[in-house]
Amino acid sequence: MSRPPYLDPGLDAAVRQVHRRSRETHPSLLSSLPLWPGCALILILAASITAAEAQTTGDPGVSGPIETLLQWMPFILQGFVLNLVMSFLAMMLATVFGLFLGLMQISVISWVRRISWFVTQIFRNTPWLVILFAIIFLSPSQISIAGETYFISGWIKATVGFSLPVMANISEIVRGAIRSIPDGQWESSESLAFSRMQTIWMIILPQCVKRMIPPWMNWYAILTLSTPIASILGVQEAVGNAQAAMEAAGAREELLIPFYGSIMLLFFAYIYPIARLTTRLERRYAVRI
Repeated sequence: MSRPPYLDPGLDAAVRQVHRRSRETHPSLLSSLPLWPGCALILILAASITAAEAQTTGDPGVSGPIETLLQWMPFILQGFVLNLVMSFLAMMLATVFGLFLGLMQISVISWVRRISWFVTQIFRNTPWLVILFAIIFLSPSQISIAGETYFISGWIKATVGFSLPVMANISEIVRGAIRSIPDGQWESSESLAFSRMQTIWMIILPQCVKRMIPPWMNWYAILTLSTPIASILGVQEAVGNAQAAMEAAGAREELLIPFYGSIMLLFFAYIYPIARLTTRLERRYAVRI
């Protein structure tokens, strides 16, 4: 392919050099991802499952742990998908409401600041399980709209319950990120006749995005790891499905390690790259004073 006539060869070489240095400074996530923790976890689980397999009675009418696990794995994966759906929806709700709650905390109106601070502190300092119990058992199980009755599933209530404490923490992330912007940005915007709302949405918040992404991802990882709590309340997610599968398979002790170990491996494979990416973004977007 011929070189475009408008492209200077010297400039082209300089651009290539900048891209090469950028790749050297910030390698891709997969190339920099240490794999030894995952390999170590797989080896430990393999050894544990082998030991559990050796404890089987040898009864031809009873399936071994590995065979039983493979038989019920689609059922467990179905529950794991529900874990991910709850985490996505809860994080979306927490992000939207946490953003507005954080903006209310920097309001110039004192009663707005006090109400938002009170709501933030309530949900930040209350155990997640207590919030889940309150949402699931105090909210109605069905609602009627225009003569039609709609049932509210337990996983929907759990999603709302998970979003509340994360919302409060995202509110603090937003407030802290806005406070970290130098006062000169506010004064410059005011000198250019920007209103307070224009300054926040057009000047301040765009600068806060990079600072908010690492803690936001960290809270998403924490939220995802917390979704198995919903199994205590009867939600059929990965842990709930694994417990149901083990009971259906005879509730044998040798099934505990394969079933719970597989769930551990699923969550590790999903969360570990997010945690490593969060660490990299924290280093890249760290504010240097």
